[in-house]
Amino acid sequence: MNYFKSFSADLDQVNEVNFEKVALALFKFQALHNPIYNSYLKYRKVKVGKVNSLDAIPFLPISFFKSHKVVTGPQEDFTDFYSSSGTTGNITSRHFIWSQMFYLENARRIFESEYGPLTDYHVLALLPAYLERPGSSLVTMADDFIKQSGSPHSGFYLYNQEELLAKLNELAASPKKVLLLGVTFALLDFAEQMGHFEPMDNLIVMETGGMKGRRKEMIREEVHEILTGFFKVNQIHSEYGMTELMSQAYSRGGGRYSLPHTMKILLRDVNDPFSPARKRQGGINVIDLANFHSCAFIETQDMGRYDEEGRLEILGRFDNSDVRGCNLLVV
Repeated sequence: MNYFKSFSADLDQVNEVNFEKVALALFKFQALHNPIYNSYLKYRKVKVGKVNSLDAIPFLPISFFKSHKVVTGPQEDFTDFYSSSGTTGNITSRHFIWSQMFYLENARRIFESEYGPLTDYHVLALLPAYLERPGSSLVTMADDFIKQSGSPHSGFYLYNQEELLAKLNELAASPKKVLLLGVTFALLDFAEQMGHFEPMDNLIVMETGGMKGRRKEMIREEVHEILTGFFKVNQIHSEYGMTELMSQAYSRGGGRYSLPHTMKILLRDVNDPFSPARKRQGGINVIDLANFHSCAFIETQDMGRYDEEGRLEILGRFDNSDVRGCNLLVV
């Protein structure tokens, strides 16, 4: 897998000007060396040599990660994988990876480019359900953030809400920022059961999405209204990621996401998955160049739109899609 090292090094050189060129080169490489993607393209009768723009790239339906081993290169070279949380009785996705170190370095680079060094934070991770199963990429990332923070106060929380509240109160006077990274249902449970919270000037509350069948689905505005009211913060931050991606996007509030330089999201027509959306709203197709080892071009079951400033808003899922652990809302 030495050739993957050159791909990972090249990611640092990607920018707005050369993104399309890099993506098209990766498309042609994966069209040849990814057996599942290759078969999919043949089934659709795609002429790879004639694909010369981002809009012309076919996106692999995300459901293939549930039924197949989606890798670029010999399948026997891949043994490690992350798995989706899903819900009871559902088939989970598996994303085989070439290097956990690369995943963590990439996640760290994306977060720090948006929020600054992790050493400036105490990281408190409220991730029940994810902590209760093996193979979660979110838990792996959170664990790395906790370690990179270098803070003895950083750590995981499951259902020990009183302990979490005490730790937050203890850190209110810290010169460092406090990042409370939590799955949505757990943050809502915390807000309901604790009842009262003293405001903290150094607190960032970041939800990762996900009700996991623990609570009824709610629109983002309702979730954020409850959480801003309880934590007494101006905005609720958000992380958008999924098992099938190596990269994450972050929102500093209002559910509007900024994308890392190695990711683009194209919107497809709701009624015709093979055509671009005619408006600012549609199904989400993700290009994640960090997925050079699997498939960088994924047709998700999420809906999204771009605002006037070009920021992405995640609207929810298609009605007939699976309920996935890292999703926030259904509209």
